[in-house]
Order: sequence, then structure tokens, then C-alpha cells
Amino acid sequence: MTDNPFGSLSNDGSGGFDLQAMLEQAQQMQSQLVAAQEELAATTVEGSAGGVVVTVTGTGDLARVTITPGSFDGTDVDSLADLGDLVVAAYRDAKTQVDALAARALGPLAGGGMDDLGGGLPGGLGSPGV
Repeated sequence: MTDNPFGSLSNDGSGGFDLQAMLEQAQQMQSQLVAAQEELAATTVEGSAGGVVVTVTGTGDLARVTITPGSFDGTDVDSLADLGDLVVAAYRDAKTQVDALAARALGPLAGGGMDDLGGGLPGGLGSPGV
């Protein structure tokens, strides 16, 4: 047995496995991912529900809550509980928009853009909402 079973994995340009090209591609993907994450962090999205508007960053952090004057009566426990529900609903609205924005911005970088290398990573690296 004189054939080298690893001969096809050479880096000599013979059409075999090119580790250098794969490393360059991984570095390029990492740069794209960092740029997309920075863009998301600088983005804000608003969600609203019943006179409550929340501002959420592209990374999902709550940045601001605005309540329209006269939109609720805060004189009793029930109306304050309703206000809390409206804040939660407005946040969920904004978070849904952020998740969609992240999915578009990160695209294949978010969840396995390396399918040709064996199916990607379980759970997807950097998946929105994780």
C-alpha cells in the first residue's frame, strides 16, 4: 500500500482540500458578522400598543418607554396593571421587528452559512433571540 490516503487533502493546488482558502473565507464571514452586529446595535425600532410606545435597540435592549398623555387612568390598581400589560405588548411588538431585522441583516451568517461543511452548527451561531 503505497498510496497516501491523505494525498487528496494537499494544499498544492491539485484540486484537493484548500485549508488556506477555507480560513480566508471564515475570516471574511467573521468580518461580515461583526459589521452586521455593529449595524444592528446602532439601530432602534419602535413598538406600540394602546398609547404606549417603546424603543428597542437592534440588539433587543429596551431603550425608552413613552406613554401618551391621557391614554390611561392611573388612579386604580387595575388601570396600572393594564399599563404594565401595554408596555409588555409594545415591547413584544418592537422585539418582533428587531428579530426580523436581525434575520435580514445577519442572513446566512446567523444560522449555519457553512452548510457545505457538514450541516452548519447546532442551534445556529449568533441566532436572533439567543
